Amino acid sequence: MRSKTLALVAAGLGTALALSACGANQAAPSSGGASDTPSGGGIPVGVILPETATSARWEGFDKPMLDAAMRAKGLDPDIQNAQGDVQKFSTLADGMISQGVKVLVIAAINSEVGTAVANRAKARGIPTIDYDRLNLGGSSDYYVSFDNVKVGELQGQGLADALKGKPGAQVIEIEGAATDNNATLFYEGQQKVLKPLYDSGALKLVQSQKIDNWDNQKGGTTFEQILTGNGGKVDGVVAANDGLAGAVITVLRKNGLAGSVPVTGQDATVDGLMAVLRGDQYMTVFKPIKEEAENTAALAELLAKGDTAGADALATQSSADPKGNRQVKSVLLEPRLTTKDTVKDVVTAGYVKAADICGGDLAAACTQLGIS
Repeated sequence: MRSKTLALVAAGLGTALALSACGANQAAPSSGGASDTPSGGGIPVGVILPETATSARWEGFDKPMLDAAMRAKGLDPDIQNAQGDVQKFSTLADGMISQGVKVLVIAAINSEVGTAVANRAKARGIPTIDYDRLNLGGSSDYYVSFDNVKVGELQGQGLADALKGKPGAQVIEIEGAATDNNATLFYEGQQKVLKPLYDSGALKLVQSQKIDNWDNQKGGTTFEQILTGNGGKVDGVVAANDGLAGAVITVLRKNGLAGSVPVTGQDATVDGLMAVLRGDQYMTVFKPIKEEAENTAALAELLAKGDTAGADALATQSSADPKGNRQVKSVLLEPRLTTKDTVKDVVTAGYVKAADICGGDLAAACTQLGIS
C-alpha cells in the first residue's frame, strides 16, 4: 500500500492551473515555445518525456511549462521526447549524462528503463527526479506528481454520487495500463470508495479490466465485450481517463445508453469537458500541470546547487515504492474534481477557451452555466 502523506505543498510555488495527464489527447494552448537543446548561460538540466502518441500533454503542456519554469530558475533545460521508444529513452539519457547535466528529470516509459537510467545517473553523481510517474524499484532521489490515489478517490466518489439511490447498480471498470504505477494508484483510490459499496451490495461490480498502453480503441472494444456479455446492462462506468471515457461513450451511444449511464474520467481534456457539458460523462479530474512543472524546477534548482536540505524541505511528502522497499521524498499536488457545474472553473483558469467547448449543441449549456 502506498504511504498516504497529504501534507500541503510548499507555498508560493505557482498556483495557476493546467490540464493534465495520462492519456490526455488535447494539446494545450500555446504558452511559449520550448527549445529542444540548451541555449547556454544556465545550469544544464536534462528532461526526458515519454511519448506523444497517446497523450498530447507532454508536448502541449509539460514541455513548454517545464522550459519556462526552469529558465525562470536560472536553469538551462534540454527537453527531449523518447516518442515511446525505450531504446531512444535510454540513448537520450546517456547523451545527457555524458554532456554533464547537473540534474536529470525523467518521465519514464516504464519503470524498467526509468530505473536503469536513474542508476546510471546516480553512478555519475547526478541526482534524478521522477516526474509524474514513480519508477518502482528505482533509485531516483525525488518524485514530483499529483496525489494519484486522491485522483482515484475523486473518480470513485463521483460515480458513487451519480448512482446514489440506485441500489445494486451495475458497474464496469475500464482501467489504465498495468505497467503504469499511476494507473495502480488511481485504482487504489477508486477502490477506497467503491469496494465497500460492492461488498455491501449497494453497487455490483460486473468486471474490472486494465487496458494495455491506455489504448482508447482497445478500451472501447473491451468495454463493448463486457457490456455484451452482461446482456447489454450497465448503470455506471469507471473510466480511468477522458480518452477511455470517450471510447466508452461511443459504445454507449451505439447502444442507446449515452447520457443515461454516468461515466468518470480524468484530464479535463477539451473532448472530456464537452462530454461533461453534454451529460454523456459525469465528471473529470483537473490537474495543475503548471504547478507540477514549477515544483520540479524549484527542486531541480536546489539539487543542481547541491542544496539537499532545501530540496528535502520542499519535498515533504513521501510515496511508497513497494518494489524497492523504500519511501521516496515527494511533492504531491492536489487534483480537482470537475463536474458540469464546475467546468467554468477550468475555462476561468485560462487553459481552455470557451470557444473550444461551447460551439454547436453546447452553446445553450454554456450560456446557462455562465461560460463565456
